[in-house]
Amino acid sequence: MKILVTGSAGFVAGYLVDDLLKHGHEVVGIDNYSKYGKIEKSYDNNPHYHFVEGDVKDTKLMKELIEDCDQVIAIAAMIGGITYFHTYAYDLLAENERIIASTFDAAIWAHENKHLQKINVLSSSMVYECVSHYPSEEGDQLQCPPPLSTYGFQKLACEYFVKGAWEQYKLPYTIIRPFNCVGTGEQRAKNEKEIMSGNVKLAMSHVVPDLVQKVYKGQDPLHILGSGNQIRHYTYGGDLAEGIRFCVEKDAAVNQDFNLSTPVSTNVKELATLIWKKLGNTNPISFVSDPAFEYDVQKRVPSVEKAKKLLGFEARTDLSTTLDEVIPWITKQIDLGNI
Repeated sequence: MKILVTGSAGFVAGYLVDDLLKHGHEVVGIDNYSKYGKIEKSYDNNPHYHFVEGDVKDTKLMKELIEDCDQVIAIAAMIGGITYFHTYAYDLLAENERIIASTFDAAIWAHENKHLQKINVLSSSMVYECVSHYPSEEGDQLQCPPPLSTYGFQKLACEYFVKGAWEQYKLPYTIIRPFNCVGTGEQRAKNEKEIMSGNVKLAMSHVVPDLVQKVYKGQDPLHILGSGNQIRHYTYGGDLAEGIRFCVEKDAAVNQDFNLSTPVSTNVKELATLIWKKLGNTNPISFVSDPAFEYDVQKRVPSVEKAKKLLGFEARTDLSTTLDEVIPWITKQIDLGNI
């Protein structure tokens, strides 16, 4: 199968493109390097990977790339950590709307005039920002107030692009909601706002690399945002890539939406303690709570039963194993000045 992946130089796509190539697919990638700058990927010279440096908002270019593809996976977006939501509240909404509209314009055209079979859209767990039902099931995002953050609201809007394109043009789809992807490949973004957390300057605002950086640099007591009781489901990037590939390959995924996540809940204090121990600390961990951000959702717990039942997908890599891979990579990037 030939697949167009937008945002192919990004963090999640790094795992996904590699997985698609290993399973016999041909991949066309497009990215404008706006987040990290030019970076090398292990599959750059793979003969079945064709990369184009370009802007997804260029609909003419998108039509050229998509015209002989079977499916598209729409990942390209402005995305970042918790400070990103606040610093770029308008840009996240406006830029991501332009990106998704161009992607759908090209996909609708290719479905009507070429042989594009389906669009796969990466949404976000943030569509469940205002739910009160846990675990949150597919469909709960329509039974609760809309997200408060512009990022969450725009991701929900992406799902309405899916709805509109199906209702008007019968463009088949799959909606994919990843939960807290953790892995290697995430670096300092070019436009990320630096903040101080205790005595450590951060430029990520993603909880795992931020905590690793603070522990690695010897911060004690450890500064955390809010109470540290925020619940997340930290999902290994390799597992997530497999789940996205299943959404592409399996007929059962057509016109469905899926939460892709580990079933295991972990709060921030538990995560920090695990990182603390893995970096060799034997003294007890202690915390200082810094003021929380407005959109720091206290609880995100997904139902994973639908993905298991229809796709046969389960995220099997536990957090400890994930951190054994991720921590050495992060500390190396810290030493190199990339984080």
